Amino acid sequence: MRILVATDAIGPLSSRQAGELIASGWRPSADVSVLPVGEAGDGFIAAYADLADVTISTERVGDGLVVTTGAGSDTGLVQVLDSIHGTGIPLERTSRPLGQAIAQVVRQQAPAQLAVDLAGLWVHDAGAGLLAALGAGGDRPLDRGVGELHGLSQFDLAPARALLGETELIGVVPAAERDQLLLGLRGITARAGREANADPELMLRTDATLEAFVRLADASQELIRGAGACGGLGFAVLALGGRLTTGPALALASDAGQATRHGVDLIVTGCSVFDFASRGGGVVAAMADAASASLSPCIVIAGEVLIGSREMRTMGIEAAYAVRESTSDVPAGEVSEDELAGIARRVARSWSW
Repeated sequence: MRILVATDAIGPLSSRQAGELIASGWRPSADVSVLPVGEAGDGFIAAYADLADVTISTERVGDGLVVTTGAGSDTGLVQVLDSIHGTGIPLERTSRPLGQAIAQVVRQQAPAQLAVDLAGLWVHDAGAGLLAALGAGGDRPLDRGVGELHGLSQFDLAPARALLGETELIGVVPAAERDQLLLGLRGITARAGREANADPELMLRTDATLEAFVRLADASQELIRGAGACGGLGFAVLALGGRLTTGPALALASDAGQATRHGVDLIVTGCSVFDFASRGGGVVAAMADAASASLSPCIVIAGEVLIGSREMRTMGIEAAYAVRESTSDVPAGEVSEDELAGIARRVARSWSW
């Protein structure tokens, strides 16, 4: 029997840690592989560092930012997390810190591939600040938010592209934003403005400002799905010749992901809380899709399960098992290693043949 365990982080446990504990329930009687996988903005960096054998380092910098970078033999990782997130259009917020972190890794290591988590900053500048940190220039300030981009008439992207050189930039975004448009009625300004009931004139001005910037930077990316992901950071990656993907898709496309999916009889995934609102998140959804493609069942082991069997089966989940039974809609607390290993052993007795 071949089993693939590919779980999101569960409580304080990383994807790798949680996966190994779950796998222990089937070992040694089954052939079990563990694939670390995480979604952008959450567990992606730790999971992909484990998968690609990259050593990462984390530091806190000014304004409450947490910067994580790492580089292996041919793969680099970058994430910048900000504690500030909100609704509406953040006119003054800049993506420059993310560009600075990218520049640092490229100058020190120049990896063949650089995976950048785009979900950590609350911005709306279409990556103008990121590009400025890489050397791009214009006749308006690029690193003071979308509000200061108004009136931009000259822009030079060449220095930023030159700095990247042969490094392939991979922008990692949440699955929900993979097809997000940048401009227009379905673009990021319209969406953010409606959420906060923003002034229509401000929305029109902001969208026009982004449109002018895009046409100066790289008009060919204007209508590409995903360009609007994460406040328009998707556009900056595309303009630099990079590509966009999700954390689970990147893990499944890796050599390890391809090898572990071959001939699998059961896929086991997991999350902290499997509920109706989040449906377990992007990792659970991606593994359910992978199970469907391989014609194998997919089950979930979660800290708590707050979703009915009918709803989970519409997602392609055969069954879900809770570490702790919940009597309310509020999670009861973090899952311990012993608890997770224990539920895995009980589940394995039902899913072995």
